[in-house]
Amino acid sequence: MKVQLLRHVSTIAASLAAASLALVGVGGLSGSPVGAGSADSTVPGTEAADDGSAEFVEFREAEPGSGEGMTLGLIALDDAIPFSKLVSDSIREQAEIAGAELVFCDSKLDAAVALECARSFATQGVQGYLNFQPVADAAQSICAAGPQDVPVIAIDIAQGECQTAFMGANNSRAGNVAGEGLGNYMSEKFDCEYDAYISLEDLGVGEVNDLRMNGSRGGFESVCGEIHDERVLDAGRQDVALTKFGDTLTAIPDAETIIVVGINDDSVLGALAAARTAGRAEQLHMTGMGADSTAHCEIATNPNWAGDAAFFPERYGEIGIPYLIDAVNGEEIPENLLVDHFFVNSENVADYYDVGDC
Repeated sequence: MKVQLLRHVSTIAASLAAASLALVGVGGLSGSPVGAGSADSTVPGTEAADDGSAEFVEFREAEPGSGEGMTLGLIALDDAIPFSKLVSDSIREQAEIAGAELVFCDSKLDAAVALECARSFATQGVQGYLNFQPVADAAQSICAAGPQDVPVIAIDIAQGECQTAFMGANNSRAGNVAGEGLGNYMSEKFDCEYDAYISLEDLGVGEVNDLRMNGSRGGFESVCGEIHDERVLDAGRQDVALTKFGDTLTAIPDAETIIVVGINDDSVLGALAAARTAGRAEQLHMTGMGADSTAHCEIATNPNWAGDAAFFPERYGEIGIPYLIDAVNGEEIPENLLVDHFFVNSENVADYYDVGDC
């Protein structure tokens, strides 16, 4: 497979540069991805993606040779972020199996760069592409700059009117899975008694945050009843969570059983680091979303980490490439290509990931 690395061009309209500065979801994107309105109801099919009713699709390997002669594209999120890198590597692998040429461009969390990626796709004859750029407000301009009348599969963030399908998380269901799993853990160990419920959120991403975290609340309450003593921290990134959760621990010195729910694994890891610094790690009882590689050992060995709602970014290519090839071939594909979320904990994490060195 020929993977072309596109040069990033930074000089573009000031409005898009401003949009990139107003990037929504940067905090949450360092773990499992979140983006502004990534299932906005104005995008066909995304209502089902968020209300928990949509069916998931099975992972499927690309058929060898099925993409021979095709030029496909990928606008990545930012491959400095582990989740993004797992997604990109999976897409590369499946494109290679299919025999397709993949034109790769990393948006670096910047709408201006993503727009230049799309422009380059238009000049290079890209016949269909996957788009993981994170600035929802710039999505329509990026659509207009890219190749026209070709299939576009959005990854976790809605990508304007050119979007053929939405691939990725069912945010409400993922939250519900995490919350219910945590509720079962708290019910078994503490009869649902606790002193504080700390929700680590990414308020800047709006709807996606609400869907995941309200889903988590609903799942928890289905087991343990109405939440009490709740605090919401805008702390979707590990370094931010480290600082804000540390301050919160100082504010609740008498709390001994503290629930921590995160929009991603990075936020929970930041809170755990703060608690360890304060000598209070044993007071935390946690769940995250993503089951990212950064959290595998905590899930496997930390008895206070209840588990995660799994996203499987390392297998996104097994959805994106086969369906993109189908669409390029003129076949109708589902509007929602959703991952099946379920709870990964110490009992089953080794079934999916190598945790032998933990």
